[in-house]
Amino acid sequence: MSKRTRLGMLTPSSNTALEPITSAMVAALPNVSAHFARFTVTEISLRDQALGQFDTSKIIAAAKLLADARVDVIAWNGTSAGWLGFENDEALCRQITEATGIPATTSVLALNEILDRTDARRFALATPYLSDVQERIVRNYARSGFDCFAERHLELHENFAFAEVNEEVIRKMVRELAAAAPQAITTFCTNLHAAPLVEQLEAETGIPIYDTISTVVWKSLRMADVDTSGMRGWGRLFRELD
Repeated sequence: MSKRTRLGMLTPSSNTALEPITSAMVAALPNVSAHFARFTVTEISLRDQALGQFDTSKIIAAAKLLADARVDVIAWNGTSAGWLGFENDEALCRQITEATGIPATTSVLALNEILDRTDARRFALATPYLSDVQERIVRNYARSGFDCFAERHLELHENFAFAEVNEEVIRKMVRELAAAAPQAITTFCTNLHAAPLVEQLEAETGIPIYDTISTVVWKSLRMADVDTSGMRGWGRLFRELD
């Protein structure tokens, strides 16, 4: 019997996009399944109440529930390190593995690895976030040597509302960013229905597009030694980076 691979995804409680998208991504892979544990996230802002949602103890508790399912990888399918700092996700991964014995990754750390491996130092950023959150993300990337020289954001703060953003709005943001000729574009939010649009938008613009749901699925599959080269319909990431 072929080995079954189980991917564990830590999920914001109000997110309605990442679970169906993640499941659709892995559906074509034999013996791969995705499993989800939620913790409370309802608002994205720099208010203390919103920042407190990412308290490590709550995330570790959710990770331990995923460990009961004997998943092969535990991934934080969220982008909070964008404004909290990349070191937060690095520490979180260490703590998850210490608590569960299971290797861990995150959407943002996976994205950063991809940008680094493809030498995409000048990139463009599309999010639904508030201006001050967006500015914090741009600043954190600058500190790590990445130039986010073009950006679009939608001034939303309610996490549930991100999944309600119309696909045409997402396409418009990406097309406007593509006009600036970045080396890569990222749709940076795991509650946007952006990943299913990537294949068509890459063909249209000729620019690689790294959605943050896609990045964490890609990295989780690599960590579990699953070949992604046969995946179709989700962008060049799964075919061109082994």
